[in-house]
Amino acid sequence: MFDLNTVLRPHIQTLTPYSSARDEYTGKEGIFLDANENAFGSTLDGSKVDDVASEEHYNRYPDPHQLAIKAKLAPIKGVRPGQIFLGNGSDEPIDLLVRATCTPGQDSILILPPTYGMYEVSAAINDVTLIKIPLTPDFQVDVPAVLSAIQPRTKLLFVCSPNNPTGNLIDSRDIKTLLANFNGLVVVDEAYIDFADTQSFTSLLDQYPNLVVLQTFSKAWGLAALRSGMCFASEELINVLNKIKPPYNISGPTQHLLLKALDNVPSKDTMVARILANRKELIANLLNLPLVQHVYPSDANFILVKFEDPKAVFDFLIDQQIIVRDRHRVKLCDGCLRITVGTESENEQLLATLKTFANRLTTTV
Repeated sequence: MFDLNTVLRPHIQTLTPYSSARDEYTGKEGIFLDANENAFGSTLDGSKVDDVASEEHYNRYPDPHQLAIKAKLAPIKGVRPGQIFLGNGSDEPIDLLVRATCTPGQDSILILPPTYGMYEVSAAINDVTLIKIPLTPDFQVDVPAVLSAIQPRTKLLFVCSPNNPTGNLIDSRDIKTLLANFNGLVVVDEAYIDFADTQSFTSLLDQYPNLVVLQTFSKAWGLAALRSGMCFASEELINVLNKIKPPYNISGPTQHLLLKALDNVPSKDTMVARILANRKELIANLLNLPLVQHVYPSDANFILVKFEDPKAVFDFLIDQQIIVRDRHRVKLCDGCLRITVGTESENEQLLATLKTFANRLTTTV
């Protein structure tokens, strides 16, 4: 039976969190003389702020626990409000999970490269040992190798699915095997789950107490500028994250805009459908280009593409102000560029530019 207390750092269990003014009174009405705010308003009052957040009272601190957002988000995600933590991007809960569980210089986390780079960065910042078990050549988990590599002081195991930069879903059966056989936290990063034809692991939160699921508003919701990420876990773990987070980690304007966005789920679904259609067409067109050696299957809003000379292609695209991600030096991604699925016109321009590059090669030869 998984026991969260065996994973947490001892002093975290007894930590007294900072108590903010908005923790002591959560009402919306009253004379607020508790938080040392500027009662006269803000320097933005009277200015023309051309966005929906102009309705905010900038001189007041926001809800530290984002209760209105969680109440609206919970039924959309099929979870309870108490199973939700909202962070400054997904990077905040990643860092908080490391800090809550790993004693610097003693504990370790395990990652599966090639994968999202912030897991390694958070480990380095917090002086936590990093164990790397590469994915198999078909970008799946080498389960026996992972289970063999787990050490007594390994606290976290990060699985990115759909994976970045490869774009594919990780076999759910393998993730369940890891959950059943690892006495630490298994963090399933689902930043791109809206683009995949599969059920989120959030549906298994009550079945696996050591499961943590990360999602984001940056991709399918189109809210990257808001820097808002979602973390789903047991109420027990969410309470720990709430204890150690900064008091007001999600700004008032961001909360206001998120509430507006959650009222517009059909818009998100429409954009996702359009991206999926563009992804299918872009893959088909890329496969027709002689300079493309392989296009890997994608369950995300990007495609991993193998080129004969990726550096030359990358440089040429940059010269034409088309920016893609160079991944050709990343393990298992030899020769590859990562290309985000754009609008119809952006994809057409990309393809036309790649054809121009190919023609120049032919002319040179």
